[in-house]
Amino acid sequence: MVTSEQRPMLRFLIVQTAASVVGLQCWMILFNNFAVEIAGLDGFQVGVIGSVREIPGFLALLAVFVMLVIREHRLSALSVVLLGIGTALTGLFPSFTGLIITTLIMSFGFHYFETTNQSLTLQYFDNATSPLIFGRLRSLAAATSIVVGLLLFLMGLAFSYKVMFLTVGTLVAVAGIWGLLQDPTHRNVVPQHRKMILRRRYSLYYFLTFMAGARRQIFMAFSVYLLVKVFECTVTEITLLFVANNAVNFFLSPLIGRAIVRFGERRVLSIEYGGLIAIFLVYAFVDIKGVIVAMYILDHILFNFSIAIRTYFQKVADPQDIAPSMAVGFTINHIAAVVMPVIGGALWMVDYRIPFVVGAIFSIVSLLAVQRIPNAHRVASD
Repeated sequence: MVTSEQRPMLRFLIVQTAASVVGLQCWMILFNNFAVEIAGLDGFQVGVIGSVREIPGFLALLAVFVMLVIREHRLSALSVVLLGIGTALTGLFPSFTGLIITTLIMSFGFHYFETTNQSLTLQYFDNATSPLIFGRLRSLAAATSIVVGLLLFLMGLAFSYKVMFLTVGTLVAVAGIWGLLQDPTHRNVVPQHRKMILRRRYSLYYFLTFMAGARRQIFMAFSVYLLVKVFECTVTEITLLFVANNAVNFFLSPLIGRAIVRFGERRVLSIEYGGLIAIFLVYAFVDIKGVIVAMYILDHILFNFSIAIRTYFQKVADPQDIAPSMAVGFTINHIAAVVMPVIGGALWMVDYRIPFVVGAIFSIVSLLAVQRIPNAHRVASD
């Protein structure tokens, strides 16, 4: 499946992906409890920070211009360093303003890594292999998340939030520094355009990416907050939930990659969006803690199906468009993501169910739109 020429890039992606997951999972597992228990933030403030977290994603198109002066794989590693620094600093500033600043640092690192990570995967692996690589990296991410969850569970018994953020963030930054010292590239890759690319024939990809950003941010900003605020989950319970969730995804992620290859993007994405409609409605109208926890795990399983948006784009795109288009796609994804957490936070103050109903509506629109993707054999031949 992977040639000797591709192995250095795969190794690079594996290490940097694992490091980015360590940093992000630490931040996600600890942040809501840290925000409520230590910083004393309310729902609106959490929503504002959720929007601030997505500003770097909105600015992802600037990566095209950064790559004029730094090679893409080095930008990827540098982003991991930044993610580690932002994570390490989070526990040192337990205030609304402090968390806005550290969240921005962490988020610039995460979003620029994700942009380059997706781009490098699509460039270095063909459309028969990339879904499998994405699935393998998602499985690795899940396994890494389990380790992080268990580590934080044990550390939480003896250490403060400050120590946990600082320790994990430092480890992430060290892995990014390792990446800066590597050169996993080879010459048999199509040179990428170094300018912003927008093409009409990519419009379905742009639309699905936009809707995914709006819908996903409702989940990111409010699902764990729902468990903490409404169902009073402790940091230990949230940590164990993350571990259980990632144990499931460790086994399922490679299967999802294979399903995309076998059944095509339209069928896989239709399953995702149909499931999300039900999940958001359950969040809104079911008051049973165990059911909400199950929906949270199911949502994370369906999130892996979104690989199909990128593999669909790989099949219809010109090879030299991949890097700039991934950056533009991230920006499009975050247009709605920047404003949705703030709007959702305001709606939460009226009734916490409203943001989840909006998420269900977005999922319905996405389900209708994805029917425009041709059958798998037609995409491959176009």
